[in-house]
Amino acid sequence: MRGAAWSALFRHWRRQPLQLLVLVIGLSLATGLWSAVQAINEQARASYDRATAQSTLAFRETLRAPSGVIPLQTYIALRRAGWQISPVLEGRYRLGDTWVTLRGVDLTSYPLLPADRDSTTETTDLYAAMIAPGQLFTDLQTAALTGETPGLPPIVGSTDITAGTALTDIAVAARLLQAPDRLSYLMVLRDQPMGLPPIAEIAPDLIAEPADPGADAARLTDSFHLNLTAFGLLSFAVGLFIVHGTVGLAFQQRRAMFRTLRALGLPLRTLVALVMGELLVIALVSGVLGLILGYGIAAALLPNVAATLRGLYGASVDGGLVLRPAWAAAGLAMALVGTAIAGAQGVWRLYRLPLLAAPGVQAWSAAQGRGAQIAAGFGVALALAGVALHVSLPGLIGGFALLGGLLLGAALALPLLLGTVLTLLARLLSGPVADWVWADLRAQLPGLSLALMALLLALATNIGVGTMESSFRTTFTGWLDQRLASELYVTARTTDQGDEIEQWLRPRARAILPIRSVPAQLNGRPGAIYGVVDDPTYRDNWPLIAAQANVWDVVAQGQGALINEQLARRANLWPGDRVTLMPDWALPVAGVYSDYGNPKPQAMVSLPALLARAPEIENRRFGIRIAPDQAATLAEDLRREFQLSSIDLVDQAQLKARSVAVFENTFVVTGALNVLTLGVAGFAILTSLLTLWTQRLPQVAPVWALGLSRARLARLDLLRSLVLAGVTGFLALPLGLILAWILLNRINTAAFGWQLPMFLFPADWIRLWLLALAAGALAGALPARRLRRVPPAELLKVFANER
Repeated sequence: MRGAAWSALFRHWRRQPLQLLVLVIGLSLATGLWSAVQAINEQARASYDRATAQSTLAFRETLRAPSGVIPLQTYIALRRAGWQISPVLEGRYRLGDTWVTLRGVDLTSYPLLPADRDSTTETTDLYAAMIAPGQLFTDLQTAALTGETPGLPPIVGSTDITAGTALTDIAVAARLLQAPDRLSYLMVLRDQPMGLPPIAEIAPDLIAEPADPGADAARLTDSFHLNLTAFGLLSFAVGLFIVHGTVGLAFQQRRAMFRTLRALGLPLRTLVALVMGELLVIALVSGVLGLILGYGIAAALLPNVAATLRGLYGASVDGGLVLRPAWAAAGLAMALVGTAIAGAQGVWRLYRLPLLAAPGVQAWSAAQGRGAQIAAGFGVALALAGVALHVSLPGLIGGFALLGGLLLGAALALPLLLGTVLTLLARLLSGPVADWVWADLRAQLPGLSLALMALLLALATNIGVGTMESSFRTTFTGWLDQRLASELYVTARTTDQGDEIEQWLRPRARAILPIRSVPAQLNGRPGAIYGVVDDPTYRDNWPLIAAQANVWDVVAQGQGALINEQLARRANLWPGDRVTLMPDWALPVAGVYSDYGNPKPQAMVSLPALLARAPEIENRRFGIRIAPDQAATLAEDLRREFQLSSIDLVDQAQLKARSVAVFENTFVVTGALNVLTLGVAGFAILTSLLTLWTQRLPQVAPVWALGLSRARLARLDLLRSLVLAGVTGFLALPLGLILAWILLNRINTAAFGWQLPMFLFPADWIRLWLLALAAGALAGALPARRLRRVPPAELLKVFANER
């Protein structure tokens, strides 16, 4: 009996292959989008964990000087006292056509040497790396692009070197950077002898930083990964709407079969178990397909994610995707859970199905319609709960709780809102045919509500994220115009060359603006202090968001400091408060400036005041003010005089273009997920309309018999889809704008430390509304085509069959 029942259940899918395809595609899409996000997050977290494990197992802390330069004698004193430390010298160096961070280390004591230098050897050849001319270890891509460079040691590619970094022996680095008697920082190794004198007694000016670069990167990027997870959950929910509608149709179409199997003696529990087993098989197959799809999506998006994390947070993430059992198991589990959620209502109805009768289609739809008010009440409760959580849990968790409450609340309230709008339209447009159209729309609304909820969420997310992105772009480009006011920017190879360039420029440029900085601990986090000269460029262009009177006079006199918005918001420091710049140096906050794209705290002080405390700061970078029509000539003279390359000397337009390119790369992932979510929502509408197709014949047949042609009925059917999609698009607009406001003023501030103004872009709204209409038209085209071509005999059967 069980075998026959199982065969009868699966025979339904052989008769309805399109329905099975829709079910598998819906579940695969839901699982695939969720798995893609989780694969990206797992890859990033694995990189953070590896960095943390390497550093914490190898050394316990790093020692830095407030000036950024540690004299060689300090290192010698610590070593003579018995401390096991490893010296590091770092600096920016031009390697071929790109700039890298050149890191010179003591290869005999440095704890993080690359484990594999190429595909044929598994250990680093210390002898070859230490003897002249030495070796440079870079990532594989940089090594392939650079090749053999005259004047440089042999370049060796390694999978353990992060992009933008070159590792070499400290003697080689000192020669290349022309810095023979200084160090950048010291690494304190884990194993130390007993009875050592405190470091503070030997080098009291050094600052200790814990060895947790990976953990710090994980903390910084929590907001990014939380945002991706939210997108993944949204995509998963939208995909489940497809599954729910298809499973509901399958249950409804097999009501007669269920009654027959029960009448033949099949126990109810056995029937329910068989149906659940059927769903389990479909879930496993769809889950595997979803994992394959998710792996492909993640592999395509991961390079952009890695570039975003590196650009926004300075976090290094491997660009190649590794198949990890954790996210694969999580993807399959989500497929099973999603199928259980989507099929729970159908299984419950099957369990409650009477033996000899079953509720009719209209009664079932009427019950769903009565539940719209209950659903709207739950939606209001969810929205209020989100507001309450946001008030009680400030920060990212509270912000996302508010976001989730409002989105889910609006989705649950959508059927009631649509019903109200349709009632108002029925009063405005009346007549025999119009009255039937509005009545038919209201009758079919319960069956379409889930798909329309998916469309609402997808459109609102597109509007919200698009408004945030466009507001960021508008603000960012304006901010770049303020920050990049100089016509030319030059980077010398050494401090000596920088001094020569500065002397050469004095009679030729209107102003020379040195760009000199020193690393520092600001509010307990690593940041930087920049020194600025008193020049009208800063007074006229620097983007201040809060300032005291005569702010630039106060800074020029060394009596105050400017801090970036990130430091101001996280430390609650505003004009009038005091900020500690170095252990023995604190200044009043004279102003706060916007500093988009920088996750770290930053301060600006008078350059003479900074040089008085850190005289050894490199003098290599400058901004040059000159008449715009003379900039090209001066640039050519500079290149010829000092043999500068195109990356050593860039004009304002080039630098802006590079910055904008990094910015655009930041939103590639969210943009791709937006498009995928909108596509899944359109597919959900199609599946819902196909689900309702067989149920609509009893309503369409009498109208056809009264004289409406099949062609006109098809046009009215297409109009139905357009009306529902259009109204849903209008309702999504205010929800999307609220979403944008939360992203800009709550989540963005908690995640990055800066607040952005909100701009409105009506043209984007019109484009998204037209996309919603297009999605509705495409989804309604196939059912309308079926209605136009349905044989009259099929319509006449309605009057003969019991419905």
